[in-house]
Amino acid sequence: MIGAHDLGGKQGFGRVLPMRKPDASAPDRHEPLFHAEWERRAFALTLATGMLGQWNIDESRHARESQEPQRYLDNSYYETWLVGLQKLLHAKGLLKPEELESLPFAASVDISTSLSIPRHNKPVIEPPSPAKAAELLAKGGPTRLSDSRRPKYAVGTTVQVLPMTHAGHTRAPEYVHGAMGIIHAINGVHIYPDANAHRRDEDAVVGEILYTVSFARVALFPSHALQASVKECNEDRIFVDLWEPYLTHD
Repeated sequence: MIGAHDLGGKQGFGRVLPMRKPDASAPDRHEPLFHAEWERRAFALTLATGMLGQWNIDESRHARESQEPQRYLDNSYYETWLVGLQKLLHAKGLLKPEELESLPFAASVDISTSLSIPRHNKPVIEPPSPAKAAELLAKGGPTRLSDSRRPKYAVGTTVQVLPMTHAGHTRAPEYVHGAMGIIHAINGVHIYPDANAHRRDEDAVVGEILYTVSFARVALFPSHALQASVKECNEDRIFVDLWEPYLTHD
């Protein structure tokens, strides 16, 4: 999905500047993880509700990125996390519209496009104990699947990234759309995020082969060739992990 969240490689936004304390003459070399106590709480709340097992990580990412573009750019990092969380809680029937309206950043949640699922037929959700939560955090959620299918592309094959113009979640950044690259590695079958972001409870998990694709820097950022020799740009490689449906060999 092309949107305000996909800023990698875009021009016009300036450099990413390190944090500078109001009374400091130079940037802080050790920027804190959280700039306010509410950010720490927002992070913890997102992890805690994720352990209820009502959505997956791709659903969570899609909920954050599918804001109205200007709101996304206006919100800070953890404000966007809260918007996505509130949207998910409403969509899963865990947050009523009147409850949502009383929360911060509710104006950023478009509930008209996020129909709430009635929970009267849903089982009661038991939150994990602190010990179980620590175990879940330590274990993580592996995405590799047991699948013996043969890859479509071999290492060394030249491929092109398909344009991504459809609505929905994708992990193919816009700066590689349409670019030519070379298969550098085959990483097995992993959960396909484009399908996983919209998976219903009754749907099977969809897996696709994941490749590491090598691009010449000039193929992704042609304007850089004005500042360096073409030879240097072609030798300077950028590696991006991409799923098989993102690629073509025509």
